[in-house]
Amino acid sequence: DFPLDEKTMRNVAIGFAGMASAFLYFYFREIGKEVSWKDFVNNYLARGLSYLWFNIGSVETFERNLELAQQEMGLDSTHRVPVIYGSESDGTLLMSILPTLLLVGFLLFTMRQGPMAGGRGGGRGNPFSMGESKAKVMKDNIDVRFKDVAGCEEAKMEILEFVNFLKNPRQYQDLGAKIPKGAVLSGPPGTGKTLLAKATAGEANVPFITVNGSEFQEMFVGVGPARVRDMFAMARKNAPCILFIDEIDAVGRKRGRGNFGGQSEQENTLNQLLVEMDGFNTSTNVVVLAGTNRPDILDPALMRPGRFDRQIYIGPPDIKGRASIFKVHLRPLKLDSSIDSEALARKLAALTPGFTGADIANVCNEAALIAARYLNESIIVKHFEQAIERVIGGLEKKTQVLQPLEKTTVAYHEAGHAVVGWYLEHADPLLKVSIIPRGKGLGYAQYLPKEQYLFTREQLFDRMCMMLGGRVAEQVFFGKITTGAQDDLRKVTQSAYAQVVQFGMSEVVGQVSFELPRQGEMVMEKPYSEPTAQLIDQEVRSLIDAAFQRTQQLITEKRDVVEKVGRRLLEKEVLDKADMLELLGPRPYKEKSTYEEFVEGTGPMKEDTSLPEGLKNWNKDRGTEEPPQESVSNCGPS
Repeated sequence: DFPLDEKTMRNVAIGFAGMASAFLYFYFREIGKEVSWKDFVNNYLARGLSYLWFNIGSVETFERNLELAQQEMGLDSTHRVPVIYGSESDGTLLMSILPTLLLVGFLLFTMRQGPMAGGRGGGRGNPFSMGESKAKVMKDNIDVRFKDVAGCEEAKMEILEFVNFLKNPRQYQDLGAKIPKGAVLSGPPGTGKTLLAKATAGEANVPFITVNGSEFQEMFVGVGPARVRDMFAMARKNAPCILFIDEIDAVGRKRGRGNFGGQSEQENTLNQLLVEMDGFNTSTNVVVLAGTNRPDILDPALMRPGRFDRQIYIGPPDIKGRASIFKVHLRPLKLDSSIDSEALARKLAALTPGFTGADIANVCNEAALIAARYLNESIIVKHFEQAIERVIGGLEKKTQVLQPLEKTTVAYHEAGHAVVGWYLEHADPLLKVSIIPRGKGLGYAQYLPKEQYLFTREQLFDRMCMMLGGRVAEQVFFGKITTGAQDDLRKVTQSAYAQVVQFGMSEVVGQVSFELPRQGEMVMEKPYSEPTAQLIDQEVRSLIDAAFQRTQQLITEKRDVVEKVGRRLLEKEVLDKADMLELLGPRPYKEKSTYEEFVEGTGPMKEDTSLPEGLKNWNKDRGTEEPPQESVSNCGPS
């Protein structure tokens, strides 16, 4: 004997109902079998063996056909088949769909139980509770600390200050300060927003509750708001604590977009989130952190002070940040004994402009994979260079065979890029040019862009000319053009439109700036008139034409040089900077190529990852003072 609780009795009842419905369905299916008129006349009418049912067009037609069939068989009135008329309401149809009705009823019962259980504050342990929050509470099982985060000192100090708020609230309240309620971590993918949140969880001696924004979205109405209520109830119960909502744009999008009069579950969830965040006060001691790479689509009501008081931008790391990231990712790798890891980290940082922390981790892992693929006992510099090419250009396709004419065209195309960039003042220094197919491309030229945030009109124009070098070389040497310049033309068009529409670099259009649509976004109407649109198109065309004419003039003047580089490419397939110096002589303009040259005049050679004295002393009191420069990062400076 054992006691039956309400949940067990409900499960047993549902099981018996399901078995009974299945029995009834198959029982009546055998007794009352649906047949066609032909089968009825040939197999059943003379014998009268079964209880049958079938659909009829009309009663009159059915009776007339039945009378004729029985007359042809010679049946007298005493042996004729009785006919019983029934409608769908007599239970025959009900028995056929009874299992479906029971299944639908069970789902409705489950949906009803879910939001109610969530609204009551959880219903934990209830298998029918769909309104229960999926947030996870973490305390002691996180290895990441703030000493594991570098390259984003400002963001790290902001987050560390939140931890200090929760640990020492009197330090701020004595001065009349209010503890901020939350912060949004924004930035491109791979820059370390989630890593920074994990470091917060590892550093804080308070519960860390984490949830993903997509976990609030379900097909059932009311589940999202119920989960929000349950999550915040959990946070209040565990206060003081930190609540982290990753990818908050899944639930925090601007209201009213794409909702044509219907009730939006996402909007209801967002409204519940707004209400719950307003329910916190300074004495609650719950800090809400959120991560997103699309802060522009978040609802303004969610971003206002009082809900998220701070917005912390985490961008790609600069060259100093990349060097420190490389230094730590190199530590577990088995490098060649002749390699100085510090010098290698600086060299690789100079070769990887624009890389995020996730890209850097990928480069180091790819280098180790390449070394293992060729059965090397250690990793050398060449493996890292191949790994960078692999990440930038894609996998090398040694089996892709080009026809001789195609290979010649690709060689002169890449030679055009290289030569135009070599003789233009504002073009980036050339690192390598190759005609070995990689990824989707048949060849590529690798450059070393400057660590630069402001660009002049002349610099952008020279870059356009360099991109057009391949198409112009094809036209000059072969008198025809190919589809190989499609990617170059796309970049040139984007650059030209950005100069005219966004940067105000056209005298005709004037000092105006319009936002260009993002890829995949629907544009219902342009923010400018039709005459302005025509003017913009004319200016873009004239700008691209001017760049094309200048590039054509340069390649015509240096025709023998382009031919020399193209022939050498057909021989060696890959040319580096030393080969270009041998073929063309020194570049006529000064260029930066080393880590030391790039960071010259920017302060110390190493980035400063030290903390303010107040926070440093707080760490020291807890015995967690971070060692200088022993850090890893997927982050960039604010």
